[in-house]
Amino acid sequence: MEKIRVLLVDDHAVVRQGYRRLIESQDGIDVVGEAGDAASAYQSYKNLTPDVTVVDISMPGRGGIDLVRQLRLYDAAARILMFTMHANASYAEQAFKAGAQGYVTKSSPPDVLISAIRTVFSGRPALCAEINSAIAASRLFNEDTALETLSPREFEILRMILDEKTTDEIAQAFNLSPKTVANYHYAIKSKLGVRTDIELVYYCLRQGLAMPPIS
Repeated sequence: MEKIRVLLVDDHAVVRQGYRRLIESQDGIDVVGEAGDAASAYQSYKNLTPDVTVVDISMPGRGGIDLVRQLRLYDAAARILMFTMHANASYAEQAFKAGAQGYVTKSSPPDVLISAIRTVFSGRPALCAEINSAIAASRLFNEDTALETLSPREFEILRMILDEKTTDEIAQAFNLSPKTVANYHYAIKSKLGVRTDIELVYYCLRQGLAMPPIS
């Protein structure tokens, strides 16, 4: 039986090395490549055509959600599993909107990641218990928010704004003009119903997308 061929995308080399050892210790799975950012991951996908791509969300420049969107535009059949520290329903919903088939948090037991790789490879959706509970809770308490109106590209730009990236840095990451980024910035605030960047930060704090500063 041929092995499931995995591309591992994470910006921390030590983390990739650890998960590579974990994945390759399992029968029937092989890591065929690694990448540390969205640009190299996209090229690696084109060169290697993996069966499953395991992607982190937080990376330098364009993040994992925009990478998912880009990979699915290139290959509508791409099977992508998000593997991230973000245990937030909004992150998961945006990942699925972009085209991911699975979402597992890094706090999950190792066997959950392995099971999710196999599940996504088989064409079925995979969710870890932690994010499944977060999504269920948001639905139970009718916590639909304006965040759901953002496109994956807008959500990624919002994430970079929260990471204190400048307009020029965001423009360079997405290969956009600063004016286009400014237009995205304005559209994000309009959709979220805020007028200033301070209001934007407080909104994201309330939604759990940003962490308060440590005093």
